[in-house]
Amino acid sequence: MNATFRNTMIAVLTFGGGTALLCLLTFIHINQGNVEIPLGTVVDALMNPKDTIQHHTVRILRLPRAVMGIIAGGALAASGVILQTVTKNPLSSASTLGIHSGTYFAVVVTTIFFPFAMFANGIATAFIGGITTFAIVYLLSGAGNATPVRMVLAGMIVTFLFSSLTSVLQIFYENETQGLFLWGSGTLVQNNWDGVQFSLPLVALGLVIAFGFANKLDTLTLGDDVATALGQNVRTVKFISILAAVLLTSVTVSIVGPIGFVGLVAPHLIKLIGYRSHIPLLIGSALWGGNVLLGADVLARIIDPSFSELPVGAITALIGSPWLIWLVLRMKQEGNNQETGSVMAGKASANLSLWKVTPVLGIIILLTLFVSMASGNYGFEPIVAYDALFGQSNEFIKNFILNLRLPRALVALFSGAILAVSGLIFQGVLRNPLADPSVIGITSGAGVGALMTMFVFSVSTFWIPVGAMVGALIFFLIVMALGAKAEFQPTVLALLGIGISAFGSAIIQILVVQSDLGVASALTWLSGTTYAKGWAELLQYLIWPVILFIPLLVFYIKTLDVLSLGDDTAKGLGLRVRSVRFQMALIATLLAACSVAAVGSIGFVGLIAPHVARLLVGSANQKLLPVTMLLGGFLLIIADLFSRTLLAPNEIPSGILVALIGAPYFLWLMKKRAS
Repeated sequence: MNATFRNTMIAVLTFGGGTALLCLLTFIHINQGNVEIPLGTVVDALMNPKDTIQHHTVRILRLPRAVMGIIAGGALAASGVILQTVTKNPLSSASTLGIHSGTYFAVVVTTIFFPFAMFANGIATAFIGGITTFAIVYLLSGAGNATPVRMVLAGMIVTFLFSSLTSVLQIFYENETQGLFLWGSGTLVQNNWDGVQFSLPLVALGLVIAFGFANKLDTLTLGDDVATALGQNVRTVKFISILAAVLLTSVTVSIVGPIGFVGLVAPHLIKLIGYRSHIPLLIGSALWGGNVLLGADVLARIIDPSFSELPVGAITALIGSPWLIWLVLRMKQEGNNQETGSVMAGKASANLSLWKVTPVLGIIILLTLFVSMASGNYGFEPIVAYDALFGQSNEFIKNFILNLRLPRALVALFSGAILAVSGLIFQGVLRNPLADPSVIGITSGAGVGALMTMFVFSVSTFWIPVGAMVGALIFFLIVMALGAKAEFQPTVLALLGIGISAFGSAIIQILVVQSDLGVASALTWLSGTTYAKGWAELLQYLIWPVILFIPLLVFYIKTLDVLSLGDDTAKGLGLRVRSVRFQMALIATLLAACSVAAVGSIGFVGLIAPHVARLLVGSANQKLLPVTMLLGGFLLIIADLFSRTLLAPNEIPSGILVALIGAPYFLWLMKKRAS
């Protein structure tokens, strides 16, 4: 009797309470706006509509937005339930598997190059992009053998790749993609009922399919072998269920943009209550998904009372990223994570002599610097560059090469070098081959600090690096605290970093929208760029970290070798593990912050350079330090060179080019290790 009463009360609170909350949030949402409308007028407009401006405002502008929030939230939550069941991954959702980034990229490409295909709000394009992205992530992470960690990491890297490609298109086709930046961050803005009328039948179709397969999904949770033994065609069930999930996601994206984390938060709320059967799970998730999204939009307009439209996707990321972090820690405590080793670290190396590798890399870098100085809008001009350096070139050309091209290339060299060293230290300190300032959230924190310094506190540019360092330090302390809880387990820490980065990126999105920063300039800075960088950035942000920290690291780098033996062994050898880990990670954080202050957020350098260095000279950190520095500097010089020359006179941000190199490289490594 007590159990029955308890179950009844849970059902009443889950479904009845959820419905009541949805009604309350809808009413609050309708009452929000930049024009004050009395409460009685709102009620009258809903119950007894008249042909007045206030009634039209409520019924044509505000009510469709609220209804769209409910539909979109419910669709994303139901999609999350299906994806989590089919992939056997509690961390699956359209955002964590990269489906959102794929649909967004597909819509941007179609908008620019095939506008005639953007019929029906681009639903076909979004659907194709979403299903293709899911297939890529699923196959690269090992398909049926994929672990939750590997799948989410593959989703993260695919997201990086598609986001970089999307940013390139938005920068070069700013006019064609005008208005897509806010939409790309997720927004519920509706000017009429068209969005609701378009999406409702398609979402209903997706939900009907999901409910029709609910019993089969229940069977699927028992395992593929059991489901097959019970006469179920597992492949067909998975295929149709995935199509339904992607349909729900693509419909939502085509109307309100990619809104992340709703499909993660809502299903887990219902699962925490105790529901496992898919019919109540789908109903409860859809109901609470609407609550989450509608509540996020209400919160967005409370945070910004000027109603200049904060992206609701950023608010859901602020809510959902801590939720992701909690889920990862919960998985770790329950022992659900079977991935304990390296996902991407290559062990085989050529073990080349340091005295052979460093001179060769040094010569290659000098040659690349010369090529960079000799390359521009008029092609490759080595004689002009040589004359500027050693000959009798005219003053204009000499000034152009020595004061514009040379310092810019040196900024790329030093930024790449310190980013690579930062990645090397983090990988050693955390015993994590995936650790990199961008992956574990440090770069994101530095970006938050730098942007807040510029646009919130409105101080001089002198304080930008200080803001970047403060932001990086705050995020660093969070990473270290969470890392300690996760026992610094490599792949778990990488997942925690995804959550931290998402939180920082959400704050950055809000700051960009609030500061009215131009879309192209915002995307360029956020992607990381060496454009217009010169002696000032080199002297203020980059020279002194190299002079101060690199000699220090030469003496202390051996401690990373000791840490790699494990905490117990390191303590047995007399190493103060916690103190050394904190000090070394602090140095790595400061290095990353200086790079962000100079060139913005550039990722993957700290992943690629140490990895390639290990392939060349082995795993001894004393040998890795100089080789990693040189490789990181070389990588960013090459990116800077191509950024100026590939589409001259237009420029591609260097950070995007690095991501376009780094993401496929690591996806290939993941596929290689998964096969």
